[in-house]
Amino acid sequence: MMNNEELNSALQLLDAHPDFKVIRRIQPRTSFAENAGRALLRGVVVDTETTGLNADKDAIIELGMVLFEFDPQTGAACRVLESFDQLEDPGVPIPAESTAVHGITDEMVAGCRFDDARIAQFLAGVSLVIAHNSKFDRVFLEKRLPVFESLPWGCSLAQVDWRAEGIGSAKLDYISYQYGFFYEAHRAEGDCYALLEILQQTLPVSGNLVLKSILNQLPEKSYQLFATGSPFETKDTLKSRGYRWDGDKKCWHTTVTGDEAIKAEVAWLKHHVYGGKKARVEIEVHNCLTRFSGRTGNRAVRDI
Repeated sequence: MMNNEELNSALQLLDAHPDFKVIRRIQPRTSFAENAGRALLRGVVVDTETTGLNADKDAIIELGMVLFEFDPQTGAACRVLESFDQLEDPGVPIPAESTAVHGITDEMVAGCRFDDARIAQFLAGVSLVIAHNSKFDRVFLEKRLPVFESLPWGCSLAQVDWRAEGIGSAKLDYISYQYGFFYEAHRAEGDCYALLEILQQTLPVSGNLVLKSILNQLPEKSYQLFATGSPFETKDTLKSRGYRWDGDKKCWHTTVTGDEAIKAEVAWLKHHVYGGKKARVEIEVHNCLTRFSGRTGNRAVRDI
């Protein structure tokens, strides 16, 4: 068996060879960067494991969180302050297909309950919550723990254009591989440490830290645009643009971030979908306090 010195030498040789790439296990860190002398903010990375994918009928069975300090100007994390991981009994059997994903069984959660007071204390003074699919985690968390409703949220899945950065998939384990790491996926605390590690990586094209890219979008408004009354024959045009069908409202919709983006999208819609004719659309506005939640933002009808 090789000792550490021999192992490191072997890894350096492989790293230097163009035909090999060394993938290292992510080790939870207690610090990332030295404080540059500026005031730091507190952020929390969160991840949940659930009984299923439907927040209306499924429940959280594991909550993981990692609390850290960061420089809001650069996105650099400094100290990791604390971590949290607890299980909760959903009161119903965990479906076998869910256990197959995260490995959590009925026996593991039996009699367990989240410590609500401890969670509120953990989140005190936090300026940002980040998940790698906040649209999923935030809805589940706000349903079980309303304390999450009052916090600003960011999302490393929706607020980083991974494809434009030359990374072909936005799955967290794939991103980790691209940066030379791997981890044991689908347990909440481990996923949190993996995401925090990714947040401190430099994006290949923009040169920003991943966290900085999210921070840049935090003050921006998001606009959900509903193409009400769009002609049926434009459905393929809308779909190819990235619009999705809302079965309840029976119309196509998309979401863009920033004032200039919504102006451009409305102009595109008027020209390519409504043929330059007068039309009426719905626009729902969100900020970081409501973005990714299941709550309705400010909604208005606009003539275009």
